[in-house]
Amino acid sequence: MFALPKMPPTATIFSTYASLAASIMLVRSLTTDLVPDPIRSYIQSALVYFFTPHSNQLTIVIDENSGISRNQVYDAAEIYLRNKVSPSTERFKVGKTSRQKNLNVTIEKNEEVVDEFQNFQLKWKFVVIEPNNMYNEKHFFELVFHKKYKEKVLNEYLPFVLSKSKEIRDNDRVVKLYTRDCPYDDDDGGSGVWGSIHLEHPSTFETLAMDSEMKMAIIDDLERFVKRKEFYKKVGKAWKRGYLLYGPPGTGKSSLIAAMANYLKFDIYDLELTSLYSNSELRRILVSTTNRSIIVIEDIDCSVEMQDRELGNDVPNTKLTLSGLLNFIDGLWSSCGDERIIIFTTNHKDRLDPALLRPGRMDMHIHMSYCTIQGFKLLASNYLGINDQHRLFGEIENLIENVEVTPAEVAEELMKSEDTDAALGGVVTFLKHKQIKANEMKEKNGGCELQEGSEGKRLRNNNAEKKLEETVEKEGLEKNLN
Repeated sequence: MFALPKMPPTATIFSTYASLAASIMLVRSLTTDLVPDPIRSYIQSALVYFFTPHSNQLTIVIDENSGISRNQVYDAAEIYLRNKVSPSTERFKVGKTSRQKNLNVTIEKNEEVVDEFQNFQLKWKFVVIEPNNMYNEKHFFELVFHKKYKEKVLNEYLPFVLSKSKEIRDNDRVVKLYTRDCPYDDDDGGSGVWGSIHLEHPSTFETLAMDSEMKMAIIDDLERFVKRKEFYKKVGKAWKRGYLLYGPPGTGKSSLIAAMANYLKFDIYDLELTSLYSNSELRRILVSTTNRSIIVIEDIDCSVEMQDRELGNDVPNTKLTLSGLLNFIDGLWSSCGDERIIIFTTNHKDRLDPALLRPGRMDMHIHMSYCTIQGFKLLASNYLGINDQHRLFGEIENLIENVEVTPAEVAEELMKSEDTDAALGGVVTFLKHKQIKANEMKEKNGGCELQEGSEGKRLRNNNAEKKLEETVEKEGLEKNLN
């Protein structure tokens, strides 16, 4: 039998402990007196490092924004992870619009998605921090993986995510309409300062009731623009294009914008300047837009203070001014983003500040005119399916040549009946009614002219100026396109 070791007396244990404690206190006192603070701090840090267990995991945080611009890696991850939702994911969102090819799957906040790349595993987590103000939500992804794969993740995996997301986006591309009035997004429930819906506008260049030569000129200009990245870089200009659409209400300005977006597959950002209060807010909003997009500012003559240049240095920084807008169009801020189109619309071009019309700001001035014979035929084809002549076409064409009627007005009449004869008969009646009113106005104006008064001369001069302006516009457009 083995004998158990004999335990020392209790008094001996306490004596040993007291001696050890006294020794530790002596060493500590000597260390404090003899060892300098920097060295003592280093020793303490080293002891903490060696006796603290360390994780072999590394976490990359991918914020929604990179500075004041959108983070392309975040946008790519958002798209890429739609196809990575697995059975282990406990919560995710599903949606689909009529124009989407497939179900749109997105992960919920604080959910995790596991991915595998070249035989190692990575874990994604979508994080949302919700302050009291929903417009200031902070969105970011956390990507966790083993430390030894750091270089492979940075140099191979993330570029793969960027490439794969572009492929997914191109295969299931749906044009979006962004606005600040809607804080929610069709795809992910929120998109920072912009909310969006899918653009359901069916307008295309094929269905647009517009002069065919003008349509081809616009299409050629758009094609040339998207293919000239290296040219813009070579000449030192921001890769952007500006359009001014002007003309009476109902002449198709909004339809043209939708046709351009559908043709290029560019998203639309509808910017309401009256909702902004300062130039700094304008810059923050505009730089948050994405590349390959169309920024639309409608009714520019009514949207921004046009007299700020006359105030000189007295304009406060907290005010939204024309100068602030122009600085984003062609100043230093214009280079914050690539492949962007800026469109201004107005019903009254003559009310615009000349600074907006200077070359280099609005590259193409497009006059949206009243309905033409060619435009009417296209509308009749779109609404009634008429591709050949109809017995009422001649009368309608004669009336259109002598009456100012918008494509929207003609379209409204064509929609009133599915019966071809009834619909075209309604167009004839409508045009005749407009012609009677126009003749009455002409007689009134003619009376003024017979009196050779100043008003009659003014009317004649206005007509002459209008014709001259249209001629100059046409020549200027041809020059720009050539």
